[in-house]
Amino acid sequence: MYKNREKLSGFLVTLLLTMLALPVAPPVQAKTVVLKVATVSPDGTPWMKKIRKGAKEIAARTQGRVIFKFYPGGIMGNDQSVLRKIRIGQLQGGAVIAGSLSKIYPDAQIYGLPLLFRSLDEVDYARKRMDDILIKGLEKRGFVTFGFAEGGFAYLMSNKPLKTIEDIRGQKIWVPEGDMISRTVFEQAGVTPIPLPISDVLTGLQTGLIDTVGTSPIAAIALQWHTRLKYLTDTPLSYVYALLAIDRKAFKKISPGDQKIVREVMGKTFREIDKQNRRGNDKARQALQNQGIVFISPSPEALTHWKDIAAKTRGYLKKKGVYTSNILNAVMNHLHTYRKSHTSASLR
Repeated sequence: MYKNREKLSGFLVTLLLTMLALPVAPPVQAKTVVLKVATVSPDGTPWMKKIRKGAKEIAARTQGRVIFKFYPGGIMGNDQSVLRKIRIGQLQGGAVIAGSLSKIYPDAQIYGLPLLFRSLDEVDYARKRMDDILIKGLEKRGFVTFGFAEGGFAYLMSNKPLKTIEDIRGQKIWVPEGDMISRTVFEQAGVTPIPLPISDVLTGLQTGLIDTVGTSPIAAIALQWHTRLKYLTDTPLSYVYALLAIDRKAFKKISPGDQKIVREVMGKTFREIDKQNRRGNDKARQALQNQGIVFISPSPEALTHWKDIAAKTRGYLKKKGVYTSNILNAVMNHLHTYRKSHTSASLR
């Protein structure tokens, strides 16, 4: 028995030495996921600086396992082109205006309904209660997003003063390509708008194809549209906002731990962009005035007319099923609750 123990002991020692001599396999490294993201936003803008900073933090915290590669300035085309390229896998994401996702998730554009909000205070109240619902709705439709970035209130900017609805008729008014809400508003006002991708607006202004646009002050300056326009009608028609939409299938390729990091960092980044853009719009309004843009106040009759048009537009779009009634009702209920206990701040 002793000899057997001695043989077994010798065998174990030999086996252990053999195992120690074997080459040790390196630990399996997680595959790097590259998310190619396009946007019409020009590089170097505060928006792009923030999102690049967020991407850099993600790369560092994931030790290079999640990399964002950006294609700014519209080099991948307009929002609809970007969404098509996401579908075929050429891109994994896009920073787009909410209205461009209307065919995928109609309720994504709910905040952009005409004259929905009376003040930015109302915007804040409604968004605090509705943003997460819309974000979850988008994810169910195949896009992961991290929050909305305020573009601000959109105003009509033109080459002649527009004080009345009659002044608007006959103008060559641009609407974003595929934006049914904007198109319907102007059609209800008796105007046939001209749809163009955002990337073609400046050229359209330069050639005279269009002479009037609806835009926020910060966007007008960032996209250089203000250099071809003279007047701003100081009545905000709609609320503009954008988001970073990442294809859900591509996002799921990231490990759960790294997904959490991406959501955390990009969520923080979009909250910062949201606040930054509000401050930026206030500064942009002043900058437009400093550069000679004349601010026009519409007549009281025109304001009443616009409110009637806005109500008709909402009714028409509701019948067409452009958005779901429960989402609109939820927003309107929140606004009703707010208005009962607050005197709305003036529109900014």
